[in-house]
Amino acid sequence: MATSSSPLGRLRRSARPSEPATYALSSWLFLRLLGVVYLCAFWSLASQVRGLVGHDGILPADAFMAAIGRAADAQGYSAVGRVFAVPTLCWWSATDHVLVGLSVGGAVVSVALLAGVASFVALPLLWIAYLSLTVVGGDFLAFQWDALLLETGFLAIFLAPLTLIDRPGHHEPRAISRWLLWWLLFRLMFGSAIVKLTSGDPTWRGLTALAFHYETQPLPTPPAWYAFQLPLVVHEISTAATLFIELAVPWCIFGPPLLRRTACSAFVLLQALIALTGNYAFFNLLTIALALSLLDDRTFARLRRRPAAPGAARWPTAVVAVAALLTVPVSVAILTGQARMPFGSAVIAPLYSVAEPFRLVNGYGLFAVMTTTRPELVLEGTADGVTWQPYEFKYKPGRVERRLRWVAPHQPRLDWQMWFAALGSYQQDAWVEAFCHRVLEGSPPVLALLASNPFPGKPPAALRVLRYDYRFTDRETRRRTGAVWTRTLVGPYSPVIRSAQVRSRVDP
Repeated sequence: MATSSSPLGRLRRSARPSEPATYALSSWLFLRLLGVVYLCAFWSLASQVRGLVGHDGILPADAFMAAIGRAADAQGYSAVGRVFAVPTLCWWSATDHVLVGLSVGGAVVSVALLAGVASFVALPLLWIAYLSLTVVGGDFLAFQWDALLLETGFLAIFLAPLTLIDRPGHHEPRAISRWLLWWLLFRLMFGSAIVKLTSGDPTWRGLTALAFHYETQPLPTPPAWYAFQLPLVVHEISTAATLFIELAVPWCIFGPPLLRRTACSAFVLLQALIALTGNYAFFNLLTIALALSLLDDRTFARLRRRPAAPGAARWPTAVVAVAALLTVPVSVAILTGQARMPFGSAVIAPLYSVAEPFRLVNGYGLFAVMTTTRPELVLEGTADGVTWQPYEFKYKPGRVERRLRWVAPHQPRLDWQMWFAALGSYQQDAWVEAFCHRVLEGSPPVLALLASNPFPGKPPAALRVLRYDYRFTDRETRRRTGAVWTRTLVGPYSPVIRSAQVRSRVDP
């Protein structure tokens, strides 16, 4: 009789049909990482929400909701209709206490999710709270990772076990729940490649995009300066590798577990390199969490003494199927639209009208057109109309000798928006005028968003915004002067703004 260690025994074992892959451990890990992401997002927002959208902030949420209420009254919306059109808890109140409460409360519930306590309750609460803040956050919460967190958070609800405590390896989610997350990951990565290639941008097609990226991205990290100094051939290889990971590797998601592990490794590597050279809030961590959901339990076998024992209660298949029927057709239409091959848009329009207000399905694709120059805005004030003094921001480039900083997963949203504003004009971004108005008023929550206030006694008599062209220094200049940047004045971005001339434009 052949023993288990004999060649014949090993042959018999290899001939047996393999057991289907399970994903209990990776699902547990994904939900814990999602708790970390939610905690970072809410805590970061809590420290700046009053300055951004508080009563004395740049784009006051209470004024926004009042304007929306007047528009809803004029169009005859019912109370329920209002909530479905503009889904936010701020219909009941949009005071500073409510905004801060939603942010801090979200952080507290995130800790419960992180600890695995009543995940099936925590996840809907987190999604509703973040959606409520996103709706009233306007330009300041309109980043792709805000949309990604909302879509991921919604789909994660159906991945959570219906138990009080979520223990590692005790919950095997339904396959349809996993595939909804994997489909989102596919769209995120593949869509990012599609928009780069269909935009017609010559830097992506010519494989030179990363020769500009490290210098021109919104908030470079300290290693970004060194990455920028690399030879052009390295940038070309890196650009080609990025496109390959985003364009080809996502198809491995639909393959067997071994290919999914390969895809996970590639995605994690790409996100780690992006995080090393740029401050992108919680985007990289959230994408890594999605990637780790691809790992089956065999991947973790060496880390566990006992095998997983799935057994927790799951969401009914019918409930998850409804979520899939609402989101999948819309996401297919969005993805094919990004590929310039629109599919079924007229048929899917009713579903889109339901999903869009709740940010259930979104299109993704960062840096579709690579910026090849770096305009920066410098805010200056004067007390006498002769001497102008600059305001320094906390993280964005200002003084040329100021060192680059690490800031992620925190996102200084005003600093980020200043990068976008510099790419456009003063007339295009009404919030810039509102920001200047608050600075002239001496609004404490808005001034708290800045690193320095050159007029601590009383606000200045006037402000102006200048546009500069910033460039990384070369090795010799940095060695000699210590400066990271060199800059050249381009011209005025705004006219001189005096207190009596400024109007705050916050109505939608």
